[in-house]
Amino acid sequence: MNSYAEQALGQRVVHDADSHLMETPEMLADYADPGVRPRLATFDFAGSTGGQNAIVEKARALQTDPDFRAGAAAELMQRKNWNAPGSFLKEDRPAALDLLGFRSQMVFNTFWSGYLCRLEQGDDVDLAYGAARAHNRALMDFCAVDPRLLATLYVPLMDFERSAAMAGEAIAMGASALLVPSACPRNHSPSHLELDPVWAQAQEAGIPIVFHVGGGGRLLDPMYFENGRPKVKDFHGGDENFRSVDYMAIPTPVTQTLATLIIDGVLERFPRLKWGVIEQGASWLPSFMRYLDSAYEAFARHEERLQALSLRPSEYVRRQIRVTPYPTEDAGWILRNAGSETLLFSSDYPHVEGGRNPIKRFEASLAECSEADRDRFYAGNMLDLMGPQLAHL
Repeated sequence: MNSYAEQALGQRVVHDADSHLMETPEMLADYADPGVRPRLATFDFAGSTGGQNAIVEKARALQTDPDFRAGAAAELMQRKNWNAPGSFLKEDRPAALDLLGFRSQMVFNTFWSGYLCRLEQGDDVDLAYGAARAHNRALMDFCAVDPRLLATLYVPLMDFERSAAMAGEAIAMGASALLVPSACPRNHSPSHLELDPVWAQAQEAGIPIVFHVGGGGRLLDPMYFENGRPKVKDFHGGDENFRSVDYMAIPTPVTQTLATLIIDGVLERFPRLKWGVIEQGASWLPSFMRYLDSAYEAFARHEERLQALSLRPSEYVRRQIRVTPYPTEDAGWILRNAGSETLLFSSDYPHVEGGRNPIKRFEASLAECSEADRDRFYAGNMLDLMGPQLAHL
């Protein structure tokens, strides 16, 4: 049986820049140090309709049902969240990846990023770093079953010394990428010089820094949703996650952080360090690059930090930043206007947002692009982002 990728693209190599572990309620605590465990939040995964934990328990039962498991291959792209094969049972993920046909898959958490970001914006430094450590153990354990699974390990940025230490710890554990928040730390800029040891360790290890949706803190003032109408449900049936108005705000935190990192010279100081912007769309990218250059033109005469840059700001984007478009976006238009080196394929497996056939959607928008550009989109740009760790795959 041909894999999903083979059916859609023939023998073209595909690397997946975005996939997920579906957490279970007890999972974070199971991997936490004993002193941290009692202080962690209890995960309910409940939307406005409630009962999401009941959904998890139902999925656990289904995943032990022989008849349900027998249909996994035929319904690979129809089954979502906890019902998808390999979504939370690590021993099932290699077979799911075989069915998908992707050469590698970067793996992120589903629910924990928002919690980790909230802890980082708080006052309990021990809890913030303890929760991050539990997250990292869970991701590494899940991904350890197959070398094609690329674990993204979280590094809070709230405390300079602890951040440097946690970056080193994550790299020693085998991190394929360091996941950092796109929300600004409470007491300093993400471009602060004292964070350079984090970036230096990632560059030396040849792994990227990645941002993911959920790491930007509260995207919108909740009053935007007090419009006199009934609450709008998201893809999952809740009211907290992914609706049209939220969607418009998703790139705001990460674009501000990226602009600050570029203007303050972080990408200048670490020219071999790559940065991934994952599941935050990409239609903003061409105008972001132009706006960066506009800021450079407007302020370079007066700001020494801009005068110290050896490249125009947009050139750092093309050299070092890689972005995943959503399958509903016009990836071909973005590619033509931002550069063929900037975009990455992603499936968002096993999330509902990824859709049932993301490759079909991407192929429609890439129809006028060259074979070389499509090769870069599906594989080459991911190889560039991830560095030598994918050479053997």
